Amino acid sequence: MVDVILGLQWGDEGKGKIVDFFAPNYEVVARFQGGPNAGHTLYVNGKKVVLHQIPSGIFHQNSINIIGNGVVLDPVILKKECEIVASFGIDYRKNLFISQRTNVILPTHRALDKASEMQKGDSKIGSTLKGIGPAYMDKTGRNAIRVGDLFHKNFTSQYIKLRLKHQKLLDNFNFNEDISAWEEEFFEAVEFLKTLNIVNGEYFINEQISKGKKILAEGAQGSMLDIDFGTFPFVTSSNTISAGVCTGLGVAPRHINDVYGVTKAYCTRVGGGPFPTELNDENGELLRKIGNEFGATTGRPRRCGWIDLVALRYACMINGVTKVVMTKADVLDNFTDLQACTSYKINGKQIAEVPYQMMHAPIEPVYEHFKGWNTNITQLKEAASLPTNMSSYIAFINQFINAPVKYVSNGPEREQIITL
Repeated sequence: MVDVILGLQWGDEGKGKIVDFFAPNYEVVARFQGGPNAGHTLYVNGKKVVLHQIPSGIFHQNSINIIGNGVVLDPVILKKECEIVASFGIDYRKNLFISQRTNVILPTHRALDKASEMQKGDSKIGSTLKGIGPAYMDKTGRNAIRVGDLFHKNFTSQYIKLRLKHQKLLDNFNFNEDISAWEEEFFEAVEFLKTLNIVNGEYFINEQISKGKKILAEGAQGSMLDIDFGTFPFVTSSNTISAGVCTGLGVAPRHINDVYGVTKAYCTRVGGGPFPTELNDENGELLRKIGNEFGATTGRPRRCGWIDLVALRYACMINGVTKVVMTKADVLDNFTDLQACTSYKINGKQIAEVPYQMMHAPIEPVYEHFKGWNTNITQLKEAASLPTNMSSYIAFINQFINAPVKYVSNGPEREQIITL
């Protein structure tokens, strides 16, 4: 069976640590979508490590890690990540596998991403400029180069053909930046990529299932950034929800078991787009400061706000979440009063659903108020030790989102997780 861990907000929920925490219980960890726009932060031997493409189970020597066909892969970033992993004494060549069907990000994809975002002006979506969108566009446009193509005799001509297509688009954007250095680095990384374990991904993962292996599917970004169900057009270019596991790895829906949804105890968002509970005051600044809310991939300061239970219930519904993991609960330790959004007011009408388009009219959050716990919870180990006000806060969330909070993260370290 396949269990899934994914984000329930706009990404940055702390999935890397959670996957790392659960990984010892699984024999296979698989990334099913996204690309190097994701940044999963882990702490290994007390050192901070940010993985962008390699599954977060890589630091567990006995786990198999696979990058699935739903991912778009940048060979340059992958090579750098492998070097970082190797510096910790991990033999990535032994337990890292990549699907032949995984699409490759080219230097011109990055250039197109940059050129497109620059031209949007005030309408920027907050792209990480990693080439993700253009790479997925070539996938749906049936022009993409896949990892398996790197071994084919026609790879060079295929690359040149796609590059020329991209160059015409770049000319329309008046993009004149010299990317020759990017290309040199790219082809060097391609040769490195070809030395890794390249497999027929869907057969590989189903073979693991048939052997009875415990598999953990790892998602990137968050449910509210899903291309279909997120806050369009301020979304990513892939399906970040649990349904993406099936198409991103090649497994049947009947193999999906538990879906672990990860949410912060509050909300954050990087880049543009709607954010009903955003706080542009001292509370928002305090959340950013205490939570160290800066993008793992971009370094950009995150927008911060109270937890949005309308969006959280929606995310649990479309993912079929069976267990919720609440992260960064300790960030709320110093707050005397807390708030949780339980409905939206749009054009004077109060609603409890996420509208299909959140940009058409201003959204006013309607809040439920809670007393803070004003207690340092970072050293707590047992659920029975949680402050009463914190237990009340969690109990309300449990009931509202129709999914149980089963784990609470109370600090950045792997062992700082309380089972409820």
